[in-house]
Amino acid sequence: QVQLVESGGGLVQAGESLRLTCSASGSIFSISDMGWYRQAPGKQRELVARIFRLGSTDYADSVKGRFTIFRDNAGSSVYLRMNSLKPEDTAVYYCNANGYFGADFSSWGQGTQVTVSS
Repeated sequence: QVQLVESGGGLVQAGESLRLTCSASGSIFSISDMGWYRQAPGKQRELVARIFRLGSTDYADSVKGRFTIFRDNAGSSVYLRMNSLKPEDTAVYYCNANGYFGADFSSWGQGTQVTVSS
């Protein structure tokens, strides 16, 4: 029902910034929340940040004060601004959207690599 495409990953040095973009298409009106998850090698996928339909947000403790999630007015794109990046932020970052369209759904993007060198 909803397709997601991420962009904006890359290789940066510690202390630098990146902005990730997630573009949604399809039944975007059915989305209740969107978020960013990440998965480092050998680790489980974890929530980084999430934004809900009414605008409230939720962050992992490890990124609070450094990362900001926000979206465009149409609600079709969600961004993750990442400042003061650390080597431990290195991971594949995935966009996620949850909602209801006849049934509950959870959609995922293909992921974008973020690598932070020390």
